[in-house]
Amino acid sequence: MTAEIAPLNLERLALVRPLLADDIALAVENPLGQLPQPFAEELACLSPNAVEKRQREFAAGRAAAHQAMQMLGQQPRAIVVAENRAPVWPDHLVGSITHTRSCAMAVVAPKREVLGLGIDVEEDKPLADDLWPAICSAQEQDWLRQQDNPGQLAKLMFSAKEAAYKCQFTLSERYYGFDGMELTIDLENRRFAARFCADQPPFNCGDQICGHFAIGTGVIATIAELRG
Repeated sequence: MTAEIAPLNLERLALVRPLLADDIALAVENPLGQLPQPFAEELACLSPNAVEKRQREFAAGRAAAHQAMQMLGQQPRAIVVAENRAPVWPDHLVGSITHTRSCAMAVVAPKREVLGLGIDVEEDKPLADDLWPAICSAQEQDWLRQQDNPGQLAKLMFSAKEAAYKCQFTLSERYYGFDGMELTIDLENRRFAARFCADQPPFNCGDQICGHFAIGTGVIATIAELRG
């Protein structure tokens, strides 16, 4: 790991760690740095045609997941990919992995405490307004147009929906589009609520998944969690 990358990882850890309860472990890696080799079972999940960028992001995400498991006193294990493309966690753990070109994060928690977790990280670059209709409802777009930094907040909405989707998938194992949830964002308290727009068993229309967000160090990070 280069001298520049190590401090950046610590800065990003400091940015996101306050969003989480003490029973959730968080680890941060950088795909551009020196990375440990994933387990053989994990490497087998990669396409043989995967480009170097994909290989490095995958390795960074798995390295972060292994670190987070160790923080909980658990022996790192291979996190393989299921047929539905979701990471397969040990039965007693719940977790989530995310990565960009220059940042990878993973969160892990005991399943007895946390039912679902979702984390997403995106580069802090505005989302072009011609992409808003694919991500945001008409009501969400109206809200964006009233803000001083709508492009950045549109990217935040994208990230928050990704985090909420990952969080619910642990329980529902159901796919849906960005129109499956509608967001309410509390900018002052760095919180969001994602409301289901239709039944997604075991969730009902109107149910909410709540989360937090942080913006800084060149990234937008969102975390969603469900507890019993």
